[in-house]
Amino acid sequence: MPAHGSEGAGGDWFDVIPLSGARVALVVGDVVGHGIDAAATMGRLRTTVRTLADIDLPPDELLAHLDDQVLRLIDEEQTADPSLTPAALGATCLYVVYDPATSKCTMSRAGHPPAAVVTPDGSVAFPDLPAGPPLGLGTLPFESAEVDIADSSVLALYTDGLIQTRDQDMDRGLTLLRTALASPRTRLDELCGTVLDDVLTGGPDDDVALLLARTHALSEDQVATWELTSDPTVVADARSLTADRLTAWGLGSLVFTFELIVSELVTNAIRYGNGRIRLRLIRQDALICEVSDPSSSAPRMRHARTTDEGGRGLFLIAQLARRWGTRYTADGKIVWAEERLPANDAQYQAA
Repeated sequence: MPAHGSEGAGGDWFDVIPLSGARVALVVGDVVGHGIDAAATMGRLRTTVRTLADIDLPPDELLAHLDDQVLRLIDEEQTADPSLTPAALGATCLYVVYDPATSKCTMSRAGHPPAAVVTPDGSVAFPDLPAGPPLGLGTLPFESAEVDIADSSVLALYTDGLIQTRDQDMDRGLTLLRTALASPRTRLDELCGTVLDDVLTGGPDDDVALLLARTHALSEDQVATWELTSDPTVVADARSLTADRLTAWGLGSLVFTFELIVSELVTNAIRYGNGRIRLRLIRQDALICEVSDPSSSAPRMRHARTTDEGGRGLFLIAQLARRWGTRYTADGKIVWAEERLPANDAQYQAA
């Protein structure tokens, strides 16, 4: 919602980005000012966030890289015209990753108002997150906080234009927002309208972005996890466990493909991981295989020569899976691959 008197374009933005492992990133950001310059800067930051999200950076690291990009934008603008204040200076951002397999949210913010969490019983809380500096200052590090989120909760991300106006300070705005979010509404669009009507009593003095998302945790039947030893003999066990689980899920057409994928990923983890291995299968709107190990070394796809005895594992996975990739964790890495569910599984996808 653009501010009164603006040109209909501003620097407030939001995004919803699918991530690996059935996770999703929720983002909201605010570029200072209005008009085409703020909108153009917002577009560049939004594109940068999507690019960084695609390589599965943790929220705090993503904001650190985004801060570097803002510093480069500021240098470019000041070089072009030293008399102008760079549009990117003082931009803020809130980046949230929701994991439906663990029902946890990891949040990090750069000078941005905190997210609100509305539990199924209607209570509203603002998780205590390290504030972090606005983007473009390059002074302090960014930090993340992990929060447990109950199933069917609502996450509310917004910009400061919603809660702070000339006639209303931020504390008053947060109080109004808390009351509005606690309103009993089953539809998110209805709740969004209630928030805008009750909090913006006099119309926005600044641009406003509001993002509401309802969480849906995966059921126990949608996730299967096994701990494996770093022993070559467990590769056969991993294939057998995968085949049994996919058969139980009614996905027999994917058994052969995922036996090969699991075999290659587990073999690589045994060869290069140097520790215990975890195999996880997730069935959501796609079938996902994840293999984690303690090593932080990045897997690299090779084009093996005809005389090579190895080096074809990841190349084979890339041919079999719709997507694959790597993301890093606090205790190692996860290599994952996913494939679409077959068309005859439409009943599950609709559910």
